[in-house]
Amino acid sequence: MIVHIVMFKFKEDKKIENIKRVKNLLEELPLKIDVLNIMEVGIDFNQSERAFDLSLYSTFDSEEALKTYAVHPAHLAVVEVIKLVTVESKVVDYVK
Repeated sequence: MIVHIVMFKFKEDKKIENIKRVKNLLEELPLKIDVLNIMEVGIDFNQSERAFDLSLYSTFDSEEALKTYAVHPAHLAVVEVIKLVTVESKVVDYVK
């Protein structure tokens, strides 16, 4: 199994609204992309200096499935929204 984790820092302009919007968009992806097994999206409550605003945890059966997800039109549409409202993101992919 492949685990894909992404963390996002959002721009200050309409921050809360954009975090909720992106969370909703991400949570719709499992209904649209069949290679996506599990997706959890969480909004940070800590707000420490080191914290990111939103995290995404997802799983896939294989690296090929993750690659399929990465170029899926539904995922790419969400990525375009994310690019407009975030200032930074970090990712880690690993085999579980």
